[in-house]
Amino acid sequence: MKIFILILSALYLNACSSGTSSPTVTPATPLGWTWMGGSIYTGAYGVYGTQGVASASNIPGSRYIAISWVDKTDNFWVFGGSGNALSGASGNLNDLWKYNTTTNQWTWISGSNMINPAGVYGTITIAAASNIPGGRFGSVSWLDNNGNLWLFGGYGNDKNGTTGTLNDLWMYNVTTNMWTWMRGSDSVRSPGVYGTKGVADSLNTPGARLGAVSWVDMSGNLWLFGGADDITTDNVFNDLWMYNIANNQWTWVAGANTLNNYGIYGLQGVSSTLNSPGGRLDSVGFSDNNGNLWLFGGAGLDASNTRGDLNDLWQYQIATGLWTWKSGSNLKNTYGVYLTQGIASPNSIPGSRKHRTPISTPNYNGGLVMLGGDGYGASTSGLLNDLWGYAPSTNQWIWLDGSTESGAYGVYGSQNVASSTNVPGARKDGVGFVDSKGNLWIFGGAGNGVNGTGNLNDLWKYTQ
Repeated sequence: MKIFILILSALYLNACSSGTSSPTVTPATPLGWTWMGGSIYTGAYGVYGTQGVASASNIPGSRYIAISWVDKTDNFWVFGGSGNALSGASGNLNDLWKYNTTTNQWTWISGSNMINPAGVYGTITIAAASNIPGGRFGSVSWLDNNGNLWLFGGYGNDKNGTTGTLNDLWMYNVTTNMWTWMRGSDSVRSPGVYGTKGVADSLNTPGARLGAVSWVDMSGNLWLFGGADDITTDNVFNDLWMYNIANNQWTWVAGANTLNNYGIYGLQGVSSTLNSPGGRLDSVGFSDNNGNLWLFGGAGLDASNTRGDLNDLWQYQIATGLWTWKSGSNLKNTYGVYLTQGIASPNSIPGSRKHRTPISTPNYNGGLVMLGGDGYGASTSGLLNDLWGYAPSTNQWIWLDGSTESGAYGVYGSQNVASSTNVPGARKDGVGFVDSKGNLWIFGGAGNGVNGTGNLNDLWKYTQ
């Protein structure tokens, strides 16, 4: 349930900063993609090694719909998802992994090396070495100002091993290697408690869901939008929530406390108290350098109250509490406009798509880059591997790399060797980050390896 969405460095954004007209300066020629590790084939099992010990042979199993973070020292963390553990059938995972970008080694940190483990909740707000979230996919993640990892909800296993949507909130302390159950229920399908809009309360909590989108604001508050109430329904939320870490309280900020609300777009580029994105899941989100929250696409309800894939881009200003429709269509299932690769244009736009990755990276000049997903290319629909960038300062998109059509297979080349001809195969539901040098990294997902389709555990780096 993820498009790869990441914040990129100044090389791309400088190419988009020459004003509102289409820039005439092209970006620096990228070194391209490097296949860093994992299998070129689908369905690989994990190699766990010894818990807590890094090894060149360690690798998480193939998976999709995991969550991830990147910490302040460029370590990349991956938790759970749906896929392969040590052996046997695929299922819900709760293994926590750390990847060191300097040594190029994975470490299995905690969790089970088997599928479908139940959660161990312990006592709410009390850390314990035995605590662990149950196996799950479709959660959201945040990194707080103290370097702690946070996750919320998803679809998976509760304290009894029962499967369903979850609304539990967890914190993982990197220093102590312990999980804390902070809020929400230890059982599946718990309804939301909204309270009064705009008022924090210890009883408030978002309802169980998967496929939401998340942000961290400049004050360190955690934000959550939308998602679906189950994997077997089309019921989608458009509620916006804020969580204050200091007082451990949720606030229902905007949107409806009911399901399946369509989008109210207003005029493109104009804020309004009436504007609101429609209910959706599997969007992408990022925050800019001015503290605004951004939302792109997903699967949900358009302006005509019909369901489909979306490519609308929204900005939420925390200071005013207003949504603005910035670009894209207000109708579903729109094909992309690619124009010239490497040149930003007010007329370029990614096609409608779903399946996002959570933001777990510092901001680099307030822009974003996203790879692939499940949606619409130039004239076909399906799994994509197109790489797009967006600069808020110019409100322009740029097609950077990848195919304009769906279904591309991966071109891996030689491991650890960058090449302009290398490219990840079309995929959805992977995870990724941008390191402190501005390199883009992606891991896994569901899609195309070198010659087949399935769950992946390949690790890639994009350098420019």
